Amino acid sequence: MKFGIFYELSVPRPWDHEAERKVYMNALEQVRLADELGFDQVWAVEHHFLEEYSHCAAPELFLTACAMQTKNIHVGHGIVVCVPEFNHPIRIAERAAVLDILSGGRLEFGTGRSATWTELGGFRANPDDTKKSWDEFVHCIPKMWMQERFSYEGKYFSMPSRAVLPKPYQKPHPPMWVAVTSPGTELDAADRGIGSLGVTFTSFAEQESKVKEYRRRIQNCTPVGGFVNNQVNTVNFLFCHEDSETGTKVGMRMIQHFNYLAAQLDMAKEAVPTKSYPSAGLLPSLRRQASSPGEQAKAPEGIAVGNPAHLIKELRKWEACGVDRVSFMMNAAEIIPQEQVLASLRLFAKEVMPAFTDSRTQAAVGGGR
Repeated sequence: MKFGIFYELSVPRPWDHEAERKVYMNALEQVRLADELGFDQVWAVEHHFLEEYSHCAAPELFLTACAMQTKNIHVGHGIVVCVPEFNHPIRIAERAAVLDILSGGRLEFGTGRSATWTELGGFRANPDDTKKSWDEFVHCIPKMWMQERFSYEGKYFSMPSRAVLPKPYQKPHPPMWVAVTSPGTELDAADRGIGSLGVTFTSFAEQESKVKEYRRRIQNCTPVGGFVNNQVNTVNFLFCHEDSETGTKVGMRMIQHFNYLAAQLDMAKEAVPTKSYPSAGLLPSLRRQASSPGEQAKAPEGIAVGNPAHLIKELRKWEACGVDRVSFMMNAAEIIPQEQVLASLRLFAKEVMPAFTDSRTQAAVGGGR
């Protein structure tokens, strides 16, 4: 199993002149260290209007900065919003190709459709159309990369025959993924031959079942691109400390604060009547956790906070489910001092990574998919 890092780029109030810059600079320092330590992917979301929760509105710019300051770590769109009111597919293809060129072929191309009414309503997007526009985009974008010229007449965009340039550095194109926050999206990923970028905290039995079904269905997929990306990622939290009590206490304080911010989100499922969003995703569980009184003394099962031995035990459970990679949020809501975040990364690399041989082997040869 391999390990990556994942960013929402939360900026808690009060917002002074330096607040956003500090968050971005801290993140870049963390990415540089993660690259040196052998983490193989860094992911950044695309969010808009979400106040304290995320200030990552232009992930391709942040990821370009990451690529320019690192050597091996892959840079991942986690995700590009594939809704025409947010992003035109031609511009998505062009920007992603430039990022792949500048990174020397290290782009991981994650896709999705947004889930909050704050964002969808802000761009005047119709929630009933987002699943269909995502599907249209993920079928067309790899063709823009692979074909010398591309033309298309569709429901959500059309274009005459043109050369969409530049082309990605990776051939035939970067690995493709989709964010999985709603039940069944992992099956959409499998049917299209793309990776499952899971953001979920269901039981391990349910996780294992979902991964097995994903693996089964992807064997008979009709890939949207030039190859099948048969990988399953999940997102977790990370705070590693030599003292178990300290690691758990600091890590749970971070998680509780993040859950509180997430619980304020206005989800499309709740705001407007739509069949396109059959569930509110992670929000109900985050709200339950955020409303729990006081600090939790014990981390929930599978969460990577505590001492190295505890983290190894919990991460083995994800490995047993068939997950290929765990990507960590390390300082959600910016409540842990930067020196402690960096120390946590170093300790994890020293004491936890060696327990997962495949991760260390891949890192030694420069990461990669």
